[in-house]
Amino acid sequence: MILAAGRGTRMQGLTDDRPKPMLPVRGKPILEHLLDGLRAAGFTRALLVTGYRRELIEEHFRNYPLELHYRVQEPVDGTGSALLLAREFAAGDAFLMSFGDILAGADDYLGLAGCLEGDVQTEAVAGVKYVEDPWQGAAVYETEGVITRIVEKPPQGTSTTHWNSAGLYAFRPSIFDQLARIPRSPRREYELTSAVEQMLAAGRRLRMYAIQGAWRDVGRPEDLAAAERMV
Repeated sequence: MILAAGRGTRMQGLTDDRPKPMLPVRGKPILEHLLDGLRAAGFTRALLVTGYRRELIEEHFRNYPLELHYRVQEPVDGTGSALLLAREFAAGDAFLMSFGDILAGADDYLGLAGCLEGDVQTEAVAGVKYVEDPWQGAAVYETEGVITRIVEKPPQGTSTTHWNSAGLYAFRPSIFDQLARIPRSPRREYELTSAVEQMLAAGRRLRMYAIQGAWRDVGRPEDLAAAERMV
């Protein structure tokens, strides 16, 4: 499942005429690099949740060599409600989820999925990346690889963990029941992190998977140059 409905307001004028996942990196959209990585990992089907300028995504990938499905998020009111649209597509199976502006390698897609498949007690696995200070993302706290809490956008310098959420998850279908019950956040959106927090509060077992290879969150204009070097 790939969440690609947002416009990407932090990209300033670069997304005036296209959604953020369609911004080019070395001549191909970010989203195409993402799908190429999934293909290399052996995935054969994907669902794209789209919204802003969705017609550009559907046209570009009309003949892409992967079985692609689409669901439209209207209104675009958060990552939680976006992922909930994938319930029918998942059809009761475990699945991998990525935000549409995250670049990673095939080995890490496989590692993340394998981490969930290898532990029947675990309901979700969050991909994490080691950083000096996770203040720009979500700080992930853990004990022996089991997640104890996640703090979204912590104030700079306050985190006592170096693990930052990498925008990649492996979920069992139980996540959809959590998503159906989340309230609106202070930003008036339905957030995926709210569902994850509900799972932790209920004592569900969530593990982390440390990204081993190259990884990039292409969230700001300056990230495009870094993504060019990575690809």
